[in-house]
Amino acid sequence: MKRIYGGVLALSAVLASALASAENFGRVSYDAAADQLVVTMLYRGTNPDHDFSLQWGGCKMLPDGTNEIVAEVLDSQARDAARQDFRKTVHLSLEGMASCRPAKLTLRAAPRNYFSMRIPAAP
Repeated sequence: MKRIYGGVLALSAVLASALASAENFGRVSYDAAADQLVVTMLYRGTNPDHDFSLQWGGCKMLPDGTNEIVAEVLDSQARDAARQDFRKTVHLSLEGMASCRPAKLTLRAAPRNYFSMRIPAAP
C-alpha cells in the first residue's frame, strides 16, 4: 500500500509541475510617450498565444509620503501545460494606477517573481 501511495504522490507532483505556467520577467521599461509598461514575458506553455494583463492592488502611502502599488501579471492560459519556452513583449496600460502616481510599482508574477520600478506622475 505504501508503494502505491508513494507512486500516486510522485505522479501528482509531476503532473502539477507539467501544468504550472511559471511566468518571469525579461526586460521591463516605462514608455513615457505611450504611458505604458513594455514588458518581455518569459513563460512556458504549449503555444505562444498567451495574453497578459494586470490586476491592480490598492494604493498605499508609505511613511515617507511616497505611493506604492502592486500589480499581479495574469496569464490568460495559466493552466497551459509547460512544454516549451516562449518570450513575448507586451504593452500594458497604467490606467489602473491613475490615482496613485507618482509611485513605486511592483509587478508580481507566479510564484515568486517580482520587478519594481518608479512610475512618474501622469503626463
